[in-house]
Amino acid sequence: MKNFNFKINGTKYSVDINEVEGQEISLDVNGTPYKVTVDKEMKKKQVTVTTRTASQVSAAPSGVVQTSAPASKGSKVTTPLPGTILDVFVNVGDKVKAGQTVVLLEAMKMENNIEADVDGTVTEVKVRKGDSVLEGDVMVVIG
Repeated sequence: MKNFNFKINGTKYSVDINEVEGQEISLDVNGTPYKVTVDKEMKKKQVTVTTRTASQVSAAPSGVVQTSAPASKGSKVTTPLPGTILDVFVNVGDKVKAGQTVVLLEAMKMENNIEADVDGTVTEVKVRKGDSVLEGDVMVVIG
């Protein structure tokens, strides 16, 4: 199974390609299964996917931290479920304690307090209020 993350018109999609047989593709989009029929037979060797890291993307919504540095070091606070950011309670440079709420996430029509798992200083805030996030997206980095 291959997993790809797409951002289309500002909305993020997680696509898992489960099986390719001829013109039929079995895939999941944000956890919802689909059977897709393409106009030409697909062979695994014919599929080429080019990915870009966040540092290669030139346009970013205001307030989102972009970096050309290698992957962030430190403890990463990630999303447990896909959802929408309702509020961000920390800024870069803030000191946080383990268990302190750093982000409020709406997922499956429920508000979820996302907490820091370590004591430290916030080194990056990668989301802002209103952002859509997928499971596993990094929201805050604590050094």
